[in-house]
Parts: sequence; structure tokens; C-alpha cells
Amino acid sequence: MTEYFKAVVDADDAPIVICDVNHIIIYMNPTAIKRYEKRGGEKLIGQSIFDCHNAHSKEIILSVFNRFLTDPNLNKVYTYTKNWDNEDTDVYIVALRAPTGNLIGYYEKHESRLHEHQEA
Repeated sequence: MTEYFKAVVDADDAPIVICDVNHIIIYMNPTAIKRYEKRGGEKLIGQSIFDCHNAHSKEIILSVFNRFLTDPNLNKVYTYTKNWDNEDTDVYIVALRAPTGNLIGYYEKHESRLHEHQEA
């Protein structure tokens, strides 16, 4: 079954960076590897997510992470909107939980949308 989950993540055209509870990057889908190539791409796997974020971003990540730890029903938090390639991209941090509900990690999820005046 694991190969199916990996296939879903790898097929996503948005960058997905998965971290464990120690904030270590454990997986990047091909889109993320390409998007973050200038920062090291695949070499980022095994490193702290904080090595490639500024102090403000670190605060946001830790704040969301602590909310995930204290609220087992909270699984997705909006963090900001960025404009990439003429699309607004909403960025979320998503909790990864074991079947018991315990937090086992998290990932950053990008959801792009065209500007309202553009047609799909």
C-alpha cells in the first residue's frame, strides 16, 4: 500500500516536503526537488527544515507544530499566500498522524489558484 501513497505524492504538481517530528526533511516529491534545486534540491533530505527557512518562517512552523501537538483534531493550517508563476499559491502546513492520532510529522502543501480575472 505504501507504493500507492508515494505515487499519489509524487504525482502532485505542487511541491511537497515531508518532515518528521524532529523537523528533519524525510521526503521531497519530484516537484519539490525541482522547485528547491537552488537550495540543494534532493540534498535537503536528512536536514532540518529550519536550515532553509528564515527566523520568521521558523516561528510560524513551530507555532503550527505546537498547535498540532495540543489539538489532535487540528490537521491543516493556512500559513500565507505567495505569488508564483502568476498564480496565487496558498501555503498550508498539514499534520501527519498515526492511526492512534499521535503526530508523526507534517508537510507543507501548496494550493495554487489563478487570479480571479483569469480563466482556467
